Amino acid sequence: AGADALGLVIYRKSSRYVDIRQAIAIRAAIASDVLCVVLLVNADKEFVKQVIAEVKPDLLQFHGDESADFCQQFDFPYIRALRMRDDLNIAAEAKAHKPAHSLLFDAWHPGQYGGTGESFDWARLPRERSFNLILAGGLTPDNVAESVAVVAPDMVDVSGGVESAPGIKDPQKVRDFIQRAKAAG
Repeated sequence: AGADALGLVIYRKSSRYVDIRQAIAIRAAIASDVLCVVLLVNADKEFVKQVIAEVKPDLLQFHGDESADFCQQFDFPYIRALRMRDDLNIAAEAKAHKPAHSLLFDAWHPGQYGGTGESFDWARLPRERSFNLILAGGLTPDNVAESVAVVAPDMVDVSGGVESAPGIKDPQKVRDFIQRAKAAG
């Protein structure tokens, strides 16, 4: 459909969960010009190493409560997802995760690591920045162009906003989202 990256959620509590075996098969089917990103939430060190060795993603996305030291110990390209709590210090997080490929900003919801379908105040994000910014949280084909105009992100991330049911992507919504995101950027 023209996506630049495909995310594989290896987190059992998600409706989008795939196990390592499924992730390996999907990875093998992804076109070589599409980045493979594996999303993990509070996984232990050995599991992360297993994912790197077996799935062979291009990037890891740490979407839980992982520390900067934890994320960086693998010497592997990663995206750090940050949930937009009221007290989130973006400058401090950017400094702590300076080696990160990108910082992904998502809506905050207590006890839920992404996939809420909720948005947040995009004006909180800096337009001038020293890091790659990925915008997530409540994005849909209907609001992605506006989000790109307001935030000027390096990438946008969508999941629930292009689903017909939890965990089921709607091909037309995916195409519309990608077309509108690329046209706006």
